[in-house]
Amino acid sequence: MDRDTALRLHEAMLLTRLTEERLVKLFRQGQTLGSVYRSLGQEATACATAMALGPDDVIAPMIRNLGSMFVRGVTPEEIFLQYLGRATSPSGGREHNNHFGSVARGIIAPTSMLGALIPVMAGVALSFRQKGERRVAMTWIGDGGSSTGAFYEGLNFAVVQKLPLIVVGEANGYAFSTPPDRQMAGGMSLRAQGAFTLTVDGNDASAVYEAAVQARQRCLEGDGPVFLVCETFRMKGHAEHDDQRYVDPQLLAEWEAKDPLPRFVAWLNQQGWIPEPDLTTRLEAELLAAAEAALEAPWPDPSSLESGLFSA
Repeated sequence: MDRDTALRLHEAMLLTRLTEERLVKLFRQGQTLGSVYRSLGQEATACATAMALGPDDVIAPMIRNLGSMFVRGVTPEEIFLQYLGRATSPSGGREHNNHFGSVARGIIAPTSMLGALIPVMAGVALSFRQKGERRVAMTWIGDGGSSTGAFYEGLNFAVVQKLPLIVVGEANGYAFSTPPDRQMAGGMSLRAQGAFTLTVDGNDASAVYEAAVQARQRCLEGDGPVFLVCETFRMKGHAEHDDQRYVDPQLLAEWEAKDPLPRFVAWLNQQGWIPEPDLTTRLEAELLAAAEAALEAPWPDPSSLESGLFSA
């Protein structure tokens, strides 16, 4: 990883955390139209994997992969508009949180149906091969989502067809409130369906980046797909309405000591690549302005309710 990439990665991780903190404030004020699903403690996984891709590659994020969308050019104001359901949001007030796509930025819209994006992205990867394009598709899946039929069907198809697909497995400790040992035999890496598997410390941003670079190269050489398992931890409940009482406080303390942001800052300092001194202050000011602008944005016109609908 070169200096420019490293500093951009750090900013993306910090932006993700600060944006979600601002979203929590809006949620507690009753401003958001639903809950907030944080990626606290998992920022390195989403940001570093997306940062390792090329500009023509395509991603399909999940609910805790906001950082990957920032890497691809989505702005905080777009996210605030989404959560607030405003007419000027990317979905025109018809969706919530990060459930929107952007073809121009290589983003396939997320879905609430866990695992469903894997066969979708296998199809995207298949289209790359059919067109002779050197491009890679990437999506993410958590512990619980890897127990779905769509996960197995999609990844198995990609393995049989040797498609340029990277599935990032976020082994984050809980499927809602269920720990891995209560819902799977063995670790997440055993679910690869024959895909080449890489397992990495998901809280080490530089290690995640390098593993993702390796995974992408394998795909470009025709040796895909790759199942990249990132061992991390979900430091908040499933969403803000979940108080996480089922998690041992000692376990949270152990993982807090592995926080990916200070770890990456320490790594940057070791390289002599000092982050912008006032970066947090600058980002917080930008986020406050973006949130206030979103709060002032208009609500959707009820007359537009049926626009964009199709029937057979």
